Amino acid sequence: MTPLQQYGLLLGMVVATVGLVATVYLIARSLGKTRGEPGKDVPFTGGTLSPKPAWVRYHIHYYGFALLFLAFDMEMAFMYPWAVVYQELGLTALLDMGVFLAILFLGLLYGWSQGAFKWQ
Repeated sequence: MTPLQQYGLLLGMVVATVGLVATVYLIARSLGKTRGEPGKDVPFTGGTLSPKPAWVRYHIHYYGFALLFLAFDMEMAFMYPWAVVYQELGLTALLDMGVFLAILFLGLLYGWSQGAFKWQ
């Protein structure tokens, strides 16, 4: 398959996807008419109106937890494909993953030294 044929196939898939989405959207719009209700736009908690506004400021400390979660989530995203090709690559793959995990461990130690894991 030539590159031009591959791009043509990709373009066809994109057009088909956009067409499917447009068709489903038009069917939904024609079958179900929406009604504006005042209760639909009100944020609620457990069936009752919330005393706080919907846009509440969170403490900056939670962003550190979010970044640590993303770092270790990305670690898992890189470890799954590595585990698949480990037998083919052998020692090189093991050393590469060791360096990767060492860098993450240094980040973990730095976060620990800065008090990122202390719950306030």
